[in-house]
Amino acid sequence: MMNQDPMYYVSKLELKPHPEGGYYKQTFVSNEQVTDEELSVTYDGKRKLYTSIYFLLTSTDVSHFHRLKSDELWYYHAGSSLTVHILHENGTYEEIKLGLNLEQGEVPQALVPKNSIFGSSVMEEDAFSLVGCMVSPGFEFQDFEMFTREELLSKYPEQEEIIMKLAYEVLPE
Repeated sequence: MMNQDPMYYVSKLELKPHPEGGYYKQTFVSNEQVTDEELSVTYDGKRKLYTSIYFLLTSTDVSHFHRLKSDELWYYHAGSSLTVHILHENGTYEEIKLGLNLEQGEVPQALVPKNSIFGSSVMEEDAFSLVGCMVSPGFEFQDFEMFTREELLSKYPEQEEIIMKLAYEVLPE
């Protein structure tokens, strides 16, 4: 039987708080690197071919809207289903249910395209979700961008409901 205490996983997997919300730990980093010349996106210097983390989110928190310069693959591991909320570059909103209830439209893995603005939330109350995220080219905090409600509402006013739920009023320091 799966342990239902999220702090069990935080402790056993040695997760630490993530600036976007939730907890994380980097688990894998590619030994290979790629350069700007090999990629369609401009990075400041070389990037690892891929990086991977554990990410745990509880229903009392959200993963706030943020953007990466790289594609991110999400993999469901344990706990409640997770909703990944995506604002695509063209302004359309997409909701992906990450989990194992295939009959309800959930999927065990999903792609968040590079340059999308995205966040996530746990679907059930008093629950948590443990997922894995693989970023390619590899994650670097200098490629990580968070947003305020004001910034997003000025660009995507038609997405006000989800922006109010997932964007910071003021960015954390």
